[in-house]
Amino acid sequence: MFIGHFAPGLIAARHPKALSLPTLFIGGQLIDWAFFTLFLAGVEHLRITPGISAMNPMDLYHMPYSHSLLGATVFALIAAGIYALWRRNIVGAIILGIVVVSHWFLDWLVHVPDMTLTGSPPKLGLGLWNHPMIEMPLEIAIILVPIALLVRAGTLAQGRAITLAAGLLLFQAINWFAPPPTVATPAQAIVALTAYAVLTGLAWWASKGAPAISLFGTHV
Repeated sequence: MFIGHFAPGLIAARHPKALSLPTLFIGGQLIDWAFFTLFLAGVEHLRITPGISAMNPMDLYHMPYSHSLLGATVFALIAAGIYALWRRNIVGAIILGIVVVSHWFLDWLVHVPDMTLTGSPPKLGLGLWNHPMIEMPLEIAIILVPIALLVRAGTLAQGRAITLAAGLLLFQAINWFAPPPTVATPAQAIVALTAYAVLTGLAWWASKGAPAISLFGTHV
């Protein structure tokens, strides 16, 4: 899952005590920020194994810190603790923690068994990457529906929301349909981290400005 990880942040953005949308975007992808950083550092590992799943050739065979439920929970607690100390917003910190740990559960839906509870086997994953006719519309829907709801609530301006949705879908299309890599390299990690940064910047831009008339005709 790629853009689907931003869905919990988009849902949480409707809460009156929620964090800013770009902060929620960072939270939604914090686990992958950690994984690709640890990969570059040689701590966690992936390899390219064509056919390991129908949609993704990445064999994520060693990621005990970022993609164990225990590790994701630790990252969530650290992120929530930093935010609570920085902003003095306990409710916002709890929301951020939930958004961070949601990454593990969304990955559990799509990954082939390569995720763990504590960093060691058994390895878990429902494997929706082997069922593109389920995974692809699911990932699109869980992004577009909360964006539409934010427009309806007046949290996002219609034009900026459409641009955000288009940007997310464009990056997802590249992820799905670009020629797959043949070997794991640091460049893949850098591209992934750059994509997360660009989409977070797009979320920052989309959250600016006062909405006028929503997609549903509601004046706000």
